[in-house]
Amino acid sequence: MKNVFNDEFMENHPKADVLITDPPRDGMHQKVVEQILKLAPEKVVYVSCNSATQARDLALMKEHYTVVKILPVDMFPQTHHVENIALLIKK
Repeated sequence: MKNVFNDEFMENHPKADVLITDPPRDGMHQKVVEQILKLAPEKVVYVSCNSATQARDLALMKEHYTVVKILPVDMFPQTHHVENIALLIKK
């Protein structure tokens, strides 16, 4: 994603009002976070299977976005895995 979601990509596509991200367990790459902050959509929906990396990434975005809701979803019953869905609104 860090190689695709670059300045050229953003110039060739319309500005998003809502961005949905569902990164791998390692969370978002720093360059992806920077591009999201540049794009500055009004809302970001962040789906995560790792609450620790989600918390790290949300902390990187806290100056620009407010977390208004987080919803854990048990997509895999009988396991300890939970998906977190966070809604961020631009400050």
